[in-house]
Amino acid sequence: MNNLTKFKILKPASEVFEAFVDPLRIGGFWFSSSSERWEQGKTVTLKYDEYNAEVDIKVTKIEVNEKIVFMWGASEEEHIVTISLKEQDDMSTIIEVNEEGFKENDDELIHKLIDNKEGWVYMLTCLKGYLEFDVRNLRAGLVK
Repeated sequence: MNNLTKFKILKPASEVFEAFVDPLRIGGFWFSSSSERWEQGKTVTLKYDEYNAEVDIKVTKIEVNEKIVFMWGASEEEHIVTISLKEQDDMSTIIEVNEEGFKENDDELIHKLIDNKEGWVYMLTCLKGYLEFDVRNLRAGLVK
């Protein structure tokens, strides 16, 4: 089962793409830092300083300015995330985040899907603020 989230960013796909893969830019809207540039076949460590947490992702596919696919999560609940960028014109991009790997027979499925959706919407909201308005302090604004 998958969970799809869409958002419109008023920037070209190349800027949206770089915000994710550039380890110096990702800290402006999502994780605090990235261990290295996201490239196909690499395992990248993402750190979240505010929560004293980190996660490894395995980048499985990169199509420059169009698609990023990575795997994350514990081996028994590993999910595949596909970030697709569809440039509408020179100044806007539709970004789709599709996360797969939810188990349909999980008693917590609805809770996990809602929590997952909230996380992607929040990240994309921070991305929009970062790219369109140079707002860099939203990332750590959400406390669970």
